[in-house]
Amino acid sequence: MNDLFKIIKETQKQRENFVMATILEKSGSAPRSEGTKMIVKQDLTVDGTIGGGLVEAMVIRAAAKVHKDKYFHIEEFMLNSKDEASQRMVCGGDLKILLEYIDWWDPQNQVFYNEIIQLIENKTDFVTITKIPQTSEENGSLEKWVCTETGFFGSESDEVRSLVKDIRENFYQLKHQEAFLENEGFYVETFFNNENVCIIGGGHIGKVLAELCKVVGFYVTVVDDREEFANAQRFNTVEEVIVIPAFENIEDYVKINQYSFVVIVTRGHSDDKDVLAQMLQTEAKYIGMIGSKNKRNHVYQGLLDEGFGFSDLERVHSPIGLNIFADTPEEIAVSIVAEMIQVRRQPN
Repeated sequence: MNDLFKIIKETQKQRENFVMATILEKSGSAPRSEGTKMIVKQDLTVDGTIGGGLVEAMVIRAAAKVHKDKYFHIEEFMLNSKDEASQRMVCGGDLKILLEYIDWWDPQNQVFYNEIIQLIENKTDFVTITKIPQTSEENGSLEKWVCTETGFFGSESDEVRSLVKDIRENFYQLKHQEAFLENEGFYVETFFNNENVCIIGGGHIGKVLAELCKVVGFYVTVVDDREEFANAQRFNTVEEVIVIPAFENIEDYVKINQYSFVVIVTRGHSDDKDVLAQMLQTEAKYIGMIGSKNKRNHVYQGLLDEGFGFSDLERVHSPIGLNIFADTPEEIAVSIVAEMIQVRRQPN
């Protein structure tokens, strides 16, 4: 998401207006989560993604109308079992999307995004609030506010005051929460410097690694398809233990974003390859896969055959961990966490 805001900063410098598409609500197997954003420029090129495929193509088509009308629309898109999309206005479906025209000649947009960009650059946690009208036929800009743990930006009003009070009182309880739509029509998006580790594979190395990741301050999630390995008794110090039916559609069970560290330590080459293919389609900050160079090369070749590029594979740390000649599960876990700390502390 930070990369998207860097693009927003550049469009602001160039006075290049655009449409911001944001997922307000999702249900079923929609590909991306609430709060996911995509920029659609005047020439209908995009930055970011809300899931690709037909839905994204229809969002771009709807954005063309927003560019023409120069005010926001709220659209809904329905996905059927054949992964085809149909569209209708605010009346139920799988994805509810806000399409908002960002006009840089509007001082309100200038000030709002300046505030957000400054908070991001200062690595300050914050929450945004947007008032979503009941219909998309109203002209003008949407009302927006920014809330930090101690600060508030935006016009004061009785209707937002109570919500801001609740956000401040429960500020860090929102840290790992998805964006959500309040009943009163307020859309709340969280922007925290979350650093979560998703360990995919609950074997011997996964267990030691999870404990060590907790020691150095990560929010830890362990994922496996075997309940005898992935259970709260075995992993009694981590935040989440998730048993999945198979190593497919992992993002249906765990959130992976630009703050996420993913460690792939499943029990087989085939599972590692399937998991890695999914993780390369996320914004994960760190992706590591355990195994020898021969195993890595075998997995990489399979992914290249499936259409991934060398630039995708350059994101992967494999063989995983710093080279400290680790041998035991404990030593391997130390080398992995050391590498993750190295990535964590690198300047942006």
